[in-house]
Amino acid sequence: MAREPGKLTALAVARAKASGLYSDGGGLNLQIAPSGARSWIFRYQRAGRRHYMGLGGAAAVTLADARQKAAEARKVLAEGKDPLEAARAQVAATAAKRAKATTFREAANRYISSHGPGWCNVKHAAQWQSTLETYAYPVFGGVSVANVDVAMVLKVLEPIWIEKHETARRVRGRIEAILDW
Repeated sequence: MAREPGKLTALAVARAKASGLYSDGGGLNLQIAPSGARSWIFRYQRAGRRHYMGLGGAAAVTLADARQKAAEARKVLAEGKDPLEAARAQVAATAAKRAKATTFREAANRYISSHGPGWCNVKHAAQWQSTLETYAYPVFGGVSVANVDVAMVLKVLEPIWIEKHETARRVRGRIEAILDW
């Protein structure tokens, strides 16, 4: 199969060392930074403004894969949409799907394990775990993080709000911190 003029080859990509942009045509470029970092960039113009869309590092994304991703981006452009916005929407949808798959208990355990080392002492992490186990987990520990709503949080807090106000305030703050995370 003959190579189209002006197109990059896998060998040319492997041999390229000098920093700069190496065009493959159709908006696809191999970008080599002064540090030597190599990545694929899709350049396009929309509404009179130039945009740059990263397609991945050259070590992980082959020339063929980069061409495929650029073709998909051109297709999105042809539909009148912005490929960057479409990619961001897809990332957000994936994150939302992942959040739905995570239960509140799993999220809380991950939050405590990631933030615990920065807390003043080990007792603080134990208090977090204890209050969540006592009050929050029985109500919505097994519920997806995305499905925890105000009514569920109120169901946890209302029984203890009057008699154990400080504990309720702390539990509310901990639930909020986990859901925000």
